Amino acid sequence: MSVIDLMNEWFAKDSTWNGAESIWARIGEHLFYSVIAMLIAALIAIPLGAVLGHLRRGEIVVLTIANSIRALPTLGLLTLMVILTGIGLLPPLIALIILAIPPMLVNVFEGVRGVDPAIVDAARGVGLTGTATLLRVELPVALPLILMGARLAAIQVVSAATIAAYVGLGGLGRFIFDGMGRRDFGQVAGGSLVVALLAIGTEALFLAVAWALTSPGVRQRKRLSLLGIGQRTAPIFNRKKVAA
Repeated sequence: MSVIDLMNEWFAKDSTWNGAESIWARIGEHLFYSVIAMLIAALIAIPLGAVLGHLRRGEIVVLTIANSIRALPTLGLLTLMVILTGIGLLPPLIALIILAIPPMLVNVFEGVRGVDPAIVDAARGVGLTGTATLLRVELPVALPLILMGARLAAIQVVSAATIAAYVGLGGLGRFIFDGMGRRDFGQVAGGSLVVALLAIGTEALFLAVAWALTSPGVRQRKRLSLLGIGQRTAPIFNRKKVAA
């Protein structure tokens, strides 16, 4: 039988969909690990990136931290955490948090730092303090880029949360690791497919949230920027003015 036939056979089993070890139970465990890791990473990355971006400082620090963390192998990091903290939820949770920080940190920093200085000066001109400018002007303008960083982090976390099964926990990784141990390749393929679909669903959810939370003005400006309209208008206008 082919792997596809084995996978279809596994999906057809009643135990695959019902019980404590069903797909639905494993998805719940998988999402629990992922959400906790994302929340903790966001509490670390968003304030740090926002403050550094507001101050226009720390680019080398941010990029160094992000690139250093990205270079870490997930299983190697998990093994190190197990050695340091022991078996349990903490090692995979720390590993997932470390994976989620770089994309959020970099995107928040670049988003806030990249806000048009004229907008910031206007906010300060009407009497807003530095903190108020950050919260009421810079963060809302940078929101699309911030949400993009959160989306990238969430996809990485959902995809990597299978490592929880490596230390005896639950989640969709159980199908992969248990299937490999039993040489049940239909279960391995099926579990991998569910993880991939969950990652795609996560991306679609974040795209919908980003569209809903981004103000129409920011969406329109981003759309015009992608079309290159704003970049062509000024030079053409200037040439006409000089010719006149």
